[in-house]
Amino acid sequence: MSRRGAHMAPTNASAEEFDFIIVGAGSAGCVLAHRLSERAGTRVLLLEAGGTDRRVYVQLPVGYGRLLFDSRINWMYETDPIAALAGRRSFWPRGKLIGGSGSINAMVYVRGQPRDFDDWAALGNPGWSYQDVLAYFRRSEDHGSEDNAFHQRGGAMHVTDVSALAHPLCQDYVRACQALGFAATEDFNGAQGEGVGIYQINTRHGRRASTANEFLRPALARANLRLRCRTLVTRVTFEARRASGVEFLHQGQLQRARARRAVILSAGAINTPQLLQLSGIGDGALLGSLGIPVVAAVSAVGRHLQDHLGISYVYRSHRPTLNDELYPLSGKLRAICRYVWGRTGPLSMSVNQGGGFVRTDAQQRAPNLQLYFNPVSYTKTPLSGRKLLSPDAFSGFILSFNACRPTSRGWLQIRSSDPRAAPRIQPNYLDTEQDLAEVVSGCRLLRRIAATAPLAATIAEEISPGPSVYTDEAYLADFRARADTVFHPVGTCRMGPDPGTSVVDARLKVHGLEGLRVIDASVFPTITSGNTNAPTVMVGEKGADLILQDAR
Repeated sequence: MSRRGAHMAPTNASAEEFDFIIVGAGSAGCVLAHRLSERAGTRVLLLEAGGTDRRVYVQLPVGYGRLLFDSRINWMYETDPIAALAGRRSFWPRGKLIGGSGSINAMVYVRGQPRDFDDWAALGNPGWSYQDVLAYFRRSEDHGSEDNAFHQRGGAMHVTDVSALAHPLCQDYVRACQALGFAATEDFNGAQGEGVGIYQINTRHGRRASTANEFLRPALARANLRLRCRTLVTRVTFEARRASGVEFLHQGQLQRARARRAVILSAGAINTPQLLQLSGIGDGALLGSLGIPVVAAVSAVGRHLQDHLGISYVYRSHRPTLNDELYPLSGKLRAICRYVWGRTGPLSMSVNQGGGFVRTDAQQRAPNLQLYFNPVSYTKTPLSGRKLLSPDAFSGFILSFNACRPTSRGWLQIRSSDPRAAPRIQPNYLDTEQDLAEVVSGCRLLRRIAATAPLAATIAEEISPGPSVYTDEAYLADFRARADTVFHPVGTCRMGPDPGTSVVDARLKVHGLEGLRVIDASVFPTITSGNTNAPTVMVGEKGADLILQDAR
């Protein structure tokens, strides 16, 4: 498409009008569609570039490994070469379907540490402290436990405690960590979020509990909500400084819709800043070089990109692991039967079963490493291409870690005015001394856990990286050669009071413009300590409240 192509005249003579237009039916967008359409008389349009999530491997919890290279439901982004990772590019799958990345993720339900949100508020964002956002975490969930100060039953999205179903080897991992002085916790999202244990997951009756299933599907029964799939929004339209609607490509035609109250961008940490830049909101020099008229010079759009970077240590085990259940054909058949007849067994769960949040030394104010224990191993496929039903032929397991709150900051920017062209992405991993130091601390810790009873007794050998890697310099070199994203990009339209360094204010309104909000993971001022889907759902819940408050 030429520079003019993205802004050609729409084919429809008159644009249909709605109160709210939501761009992106992902983790936050589905929440917004549900909450905004609850208000009678409010017309809501939800636009999604991808198609349906009604696919077996989307709904089957362990099936997510097959989704990471499926271009029908995945944007399949790739970064620029990364200097700190030996010039390697990083593959970044992002969901292009109803439910967004919450339809292709590993379903781990982790809110983050209280300090994460207290720091958001301290950065000049009133209303975003842990005590402020806890009510929205509770409101969004249907938790299996009884109601308490941290959880509630009866919300939209089911949270499942799988501790009783986790592989027995997970308890050896927990006991080894306890022997090293780390506390065990039954609930990473409760009173004691620090420690080691079993992750809760977003499933309901053995199926993925995405926001598409839990929030959007019930809302689609309402006459005031319309969903349009396979619809690529090409830009936000403006009348003076107010967002008036959007233009979008559908079935090869450029069309338009108008918004009476607001346009809400919920396309995620990659697509939302991309759409802002295509709409003339971003760095003026970049937009000018691409022939895009500047609507608002908001230089922070696409900046402050943050992500979790992790590595796996792989072990051959003396004891049976999930490999023994899922590798042989007979085991696969048994697992399928268990799932079909009872919605239980390994197919009903994530392979990310054990884990935790720990401090590597007493000087840390809060946990600085997230741990993962997978009672399964894959040595023939990379992290981003694992077929979870095809593990190694031998008994094996994986220990992994990533820094909770890396301090390196990356960027992304469009490379042309064509809305179908993928943006450039540069995460700038390991760009600070703190991040480098935490790599070495994390590698040392994995080795200590593996050498501690009772886990040590199960290990036949360390397959990767192997005994030749044992110095700090070797740990770092191995990390540079093998580490990769754990799929948590945030911060590219970050929230803050200063229009020079942030994109939205504390009410999630784009600085300097009217009628335009961003409500997704791109607004995180700093990355949270853990998996990012649960806090993205919270942002959707709180964002809906802010919109309805202003509407009243």
